[in-house]
Amino acid sequence: MTLTVVDDVPYLDVANPKFSIRSQEVKDARTRSWYARTTYGIAVLRYDEVQKLLRHPKLRQGSYLWPQHNGVEGKFARWWCDMLLCQEGDTHARLRRMANPAFSPKLIADLQPKFQALANRLIDQFIDRGECDFIADFTEPYATGVICDLLGLPFDRWRELADMAADMGLALGVTFKQDLPKIEAAIERLFQYAEEVVAERRANPTDDFVGMLVQANRDKAQLSDQELLDMIVLAIFGGIDTTRNQIGLAMEQFILHPAQWALLAEQPDLAKAAVEEVMRVRPTVTWVTRAATETFTFNDLEIAAGTTLHLYSQAAATDPALMPDAEVFDITAERKPHFGFGGGAHHCLGHFIARGDMTEALKLLAQRLKNPRFNGEVEWLPDSGNTGAIRMPIAFDRA
Repeated sequence: MTLTVVDDVPYLDVANPKFSIRSQEVKDARTRSWYARTTYGIAVLRYDEVQKLLRHPKLRQGSYLWPQHNGVEGKFARWWCDMLLCQEGDTHARLRRMANPAFSPKLIADLQPKFQALANRLIDQFIDRGECDFIADFTEPYATGVICDLLGLPFDRWRELADMAADMGLALGVTFKQDLPKIEAAIERLFQYAEEVVAERRANPTDDFVGMLVQANRDKAQLSDQELLDMIVLAIFGGIDTTRNQIGLAMEQFILHPAQWALLAEQPDLAKAAVEEVMRVRPTVTWVTRAATETFTFNDLEIAAGTTLHLYSQAAATDPALMPDAEVFDITAERKPHFGFGGGAHHCLGHFIARGDMTEALKLLAQRLKNPRFNGEVEWLPDSGNTGAIRMPIAFDRA
């Protein structure tokens, strides 16, 4: 697509499923201006402006407007607007306090051996074949297994949970409205599953995350019945969907940069840095959303109250104004912080577990799979909103 300019400001047709957040069109817009007009509001394209607007006092978390932008109502829209991510003020602080214990650094460190065992077990199942569908055979069961360990859920239903998360994840892309029947069916099933889990925990109390939420729910002022279910659904969906996508995007980057994969195999301590570099150049969350709570002026642009701003995390973190080699994928380079986990009061609650489980996965994959390459056509979600691979056939040599 060629860059469209309206009244001397770039315009990006973000609602088009063929639009790519990494396209030359976006790069040209970033060169021309710090922002662009879009179907959904304003897109912020440069690192400095994204960094400032993430924590701007006249902006609130803006994802609650996503169903409205797409003309969507229903159970998903209700849950999306009411759950932790889209809350502000005292409600947000209260719900976040409820969830914090499940995502502490100490807990993640204690779970590390389980991450390693799960990754090795999954690799064992396909390594002798020399090929696999990396999404179906590794990223989906791995991301789901991590959440099962975290929440104390049985792994034997991982396939069902992964499918529900994948279908719900369609709501975070630009095809939201056309995929609504599949999304609504998935969230209905996931709420039914959450109700089963709550009933089981009430009958057999536990000290895991879900058990703690059920205990808090006894005091309805602390956590209502609906908030309890909303929180469990968020923990399952959020943990599976983003991790599955992000590890798949990591494999894509390493296949495109084989010397970096060989380096990671030789120096597994680089796995932590590799996670950050992947999320900088190829994040699954391609934009962070804010909404103006009142009219204000920023960089000589008047932003009206209610305006949605999509802060383009991928475009900002690869902004050449930041550093000359900003678009180069290099797991040894010193980089400024990326925006893959958002920022400010709404910084991703699960970033410790996401960083931890992806680090262990990449470390083991690089040590056990040599020379990974694509082995057929990769099927992708649209390259904006939340993106990732639906299917990724790869071949490899056994290390």
